[in-house]
Amino acid sequence: MSPAEADEDRLRRDAVAAVRRLDALGLNRGSTGNLSLRCPRDAVDGMLITPTGMGGEGLRAADLVWVGDDGAVDGAWQPSSEWPFHRAVYRARPDLAAVVHTHSENAAALSCLERGLPPFHYMVAVAGGDSVPCTPYHLFGSDALSQAVAAAMRERDACLLAHHGLVAAGRTLAQAMKIAVEVESLCAVYLKLLPLGEPPRLDAAQMAAVIDKFRGYGRARRR
Repeated sequence: MSPAEADEDRLRRDAVAAVRRLDALGLNRGSTGNLSLRCPRDAVDGMLITPTGMGGEGLRAADLVWVGDDGAVDGAWQPSSEWPFHRAVYRARPDLAAVVHTHSENAAALSCLERGLPPFHYMVAVAGGDSVPCTPYHLFGSDALSQAVAAAMRERDACLLAHHGLVAAGRTLAQAMKIAVEVESLCAVYLKLLPLGEPPRLDAAQMAAVIDKFRGYGRARRR
């Protein structure tokens, strides 16, 4: 096995473990949601993505489908119907290596209100800014949805899709998973607050300070 083949094999195994983790956490159920990892082949950009209609149970590393930036497909199964917006995110954000899409309960509920997350809690900054936007509704798999997701993710690492769910991305799969879990939790807290009225918001300076602190948070070795 060549080094490139070994790297792809590792990515496939990591993806399967992550899909099963999302199911175990209750962020996805059955065949809902999808996940991809950037995976170039022979200097051609592409990704590995979960197959359409297949959930975590029974998913094998070999079931992941490779989709090239040009739309070329290599695999035994059809790729997720959402593959176009994954490609759009990778095109818009060359720094990202993983995209996680969930239909998690609280994110989906907030998205059905066509609302994103405002700066009501400092952890909103985990998504890279002072809010988590919500895109307008578009049919799944459509070019319009891909454009909307790419636009929302140019300056964020997460967004909600109206009447749909959540997209989170990261420079690593672990980071994308962490953001997906945190945004789902924030959606739950925000929904609990709404019956009491719109919660107070942190101002731009307060959120900027959090974002600046997050840039180096957890990366320094203890001396």
